Amino acid sequence: MNTKTHMRREVEEIPEAVARLLGGSAKIFAEAGAAIRAADPKFVVTVARGSSDHAASYMKYAVELTAGLAVASVGPSVASIYGAKLRLDGSCCLAISQSGKSPDIVAMAKQARDGGALTVALTNTADSPLARAADFAIDIMAGQEKSVAATKTFVNSAVAGLALMAHAAQSQTLLDTLGDLPERLANAIDCDWSELAAALDGAKSLFTLGRGPSSAIANEAALKFKETCGMHAEAFSAAEVMHGPLALVGPGFPILALAARDRSEPSMVEAADALTGKDATVFVTSDLATKAIPLPFAATGHSLTDPLALIVSFYAFVEAFARRRGLNPDEPRNLRKVTETR
Repeated sequence: MNTKTHMRREVEEIPEAVARLLGGSAKIFAEAGAAIRAADPKFVVTVARGSSDHAASYMKYAVELTAGLAVASVGPSVASIYGAKLRLDGSCCLAISQSGKSPDIVAMAKQARDGGALTVALTNTADSPLARAADFAIDIMAGQEKSVAATKTFVNSAVAGLALMAHAAQSQTLLDTLGDLPERLANAIDCDWSELAAALDGAKSLFTLGRGPSSAIANEAALKFKETCGMHAEAFSAAEVMHGPLALVGPGFPILALAARDRSEPSMVEAADALTGKDATVFVTSDLATKAIPLPFAATGHSLTDPLALIVSFYAFVEAFARRRGLNPDEPRNLRKVTETR
């Protein structure tokens, strides 16, 4: 392709989109955060699908690690298909949808609110059914996203969740870190992962690995390999991969280990180095590796935001890799931008 793809343009827009979100939604973040603090929920539930569900998984780790609240993902079909009633009194429900239109997500959010949950919607469509169904609706302000593959909407959803949590917990440290995040994400776009592309040429499948918050990033990366490159990828915890999945690993099998600057980094690197002993071709976003191939990364100065820089670097890589394979990442086969499940 001779012209820049929508996906590439949207990846480049991520730093600006994050800055716009943090400035434009500051008031609603403060209001919703205060409401969560006042409600003092005993647990949190999330409602989402696809990339939005990966953002929800990211928030699961962020909330559990910092607030000590258990977080559970609720299947939207519980409400839309099965009509079951969940006892959610005393909880906070976080519903995430780019379009805010998917009937099953809206139905579950409504049921959660009716069941006594304090409901917060994160959506890129301010006046949407999901926004109207929630106690608080936060516009993630990512701007129009033309590529089928979500990039800036994923990052802005995750950042919105972090900002909400920072206000709820009154964490000035996290708020300050988020303020510096746009610059860090701009650096992440420029990380050169082209060495990984050469290793993937001719491969039919690969593993993506993560641990803690970066496990959600590994899932998002695996989805993007499928969507944009027509390539099978499966995400695992760096701990789980050493069990059953190890049977698939053989000479030259490619593995991408997405290690963040947090307490899981040493164990991630240990797994990456160990997998090279199985003759796999392993890449890891860490300087600590002794056997796996290191990839450059943009550190953000905070364990919760480092994984977001990794996914931005990955997005820049996978867009270029799709074109390398002769594919248009904006128009994946069989897919469209908005999928309304019931």
